[in-house]
This record gives sequence, structure tokens and C-alpha cells, in this order.
Amino acid sequence: MTSPVPEHKHKELHTHKTGVQLNSLRAAVLGANDGIVSTASLVLGVAGAAASSDIILITGVAGLTAGALSMAVGEYVSVSTQRDTEKALLEKERHELETTPDHELGELVSIYERKGVSHETAQKVAEELTAHDAFAAHVDVELGINPNSLTNPWHAAYASAASFTVGSLIPLFAIMLPSEEMRVPVTFASVLLALIMTGSLSAYAGGSSQRVATVRVVFGGLLAMAITYGIGTLFGVSSV
Repeated sequence: MTSPVPEHKHKELHTHKTGVQLNSLRAAVLGANDGIVSTASLVLGVAGAAASSDIILITGVAGLTAGALSMAVGEYVSVSTQRDTEKALLEKERHELETTPDHELGELVSIYERKGVSHETAQKVAEELTAHDAFAAHVDVELGINPNSLTNPWHAAYASAASFTVGSLIPLFAIMLPSEEMRVPVTFASVLLALIMTGSLSAYAGGSSQRVATVRVVFGGLLAMAITYGIGTLFGVSSV
């Protein structure tokens, strides 16, 4: 009969997967939060100027489109740069392993020694890992890179654009569906609830205090909306 896997070992098996999932959740939450705050601030600023529903809609859609594309392009460029750097480091490591294998073995031994392993054990571990897969052993320990799971810039771009769009739709619907008299308070209330959710999710993804993270997100979002609405009111125009 097979012995059950100890609970602590079972948790360790899922550590990497869970970390990847939390990073994806964090990125999605941040993108959605950007969409909520930026689009809400934009449409409330225009609403504060007493603009018509058509103008508010056009402004909101334009802001959503521009923001989503900007997020996608920015994420694509950022991740592409990171990926190119990682590829260059991997190629450099591969070349060093081909030209100076003894030196690279010594580097691996030194790394394990700095981690507190005895010289004899470090030598044995380094030799065994090198015999199994020298390239994988070195890039993991020296660079902390998994060559088989480099981040895809297109996936990052799509995810950023999608999360920003989802976030933007909340204030856009909130300001367009109610009557003219209710559109501002409904938008503030809807965005407040949305920010509470994103604040809680960001805290969960980051492993921090939900109360602190939520207050920070809500305060920042409401402040941005209040300022832009106030500016719109100062430069108000007659409805068209």
C-alpha cells in the first residue's frame, strides 16, 4: 500500500504553480483597477462639465480604447525586453558551458558553498546535477530562469488589455445607464464597490493586509475621481 504524501510535501508540490497563478491574478487585478480609476475619472470629469450623454459615452469609449491599447503595448514592450534579456543570458550561459565547463562547475560548487553547504557535498551535488543536465542546473541556480517557461509578451499584452477593458466597463455602464440626475452618485457608488473588490483581491494576491490594501486603493480611486469631477465642474459648459 502506498504511503500518503505528507501534508507539508503536498503543499510544496504546488508552490510554484500557486506563485504563477497569484502573479497572474495580481497583474489582472492591477489592470482592472487601472481601467476602473482612469475611465471613471475621465467620464466624471466630463460629466462634471455638464456634457451630454453622447459626449460622455464617446469620451468613455475613447478612454477605454486608448487605455487598453496603451496597457497592451506597454506590457508587450516590457515583457519582450525582459524575454530578450533572459534569452541573451541563457545563450551566454550555454556558450560558457561549452567553452569553459570546468570553470562553470567550479562556479556551481561555489554557489552551493555560499548557501551553507560543505565543500564535499557541494562538489558532489554540482557534479551530479551537471551530469544530469548541466545547462538546466546552471540557469536555475545562477540565473533563476526556467528556459522552458519564458513569459510570452503576446499573452501579457492580451491579458493587460482584457483586464483594463473589464475594469473600464464598470464606470462606463454606471454613468450611462442611470438618469442624468443619478449618473454621478451611481458611478461613485459602483466604482467604490469595484475598488473594494480589487483592493481585497490585490491584498490576497500579495499576501498583505486586506484592510490596508483596500483602504489605499479606495482612497486613491475616490481622490482621483473627486479631483477630475471638480475640475470638470470648474470648467462646466451648458449641456448640448
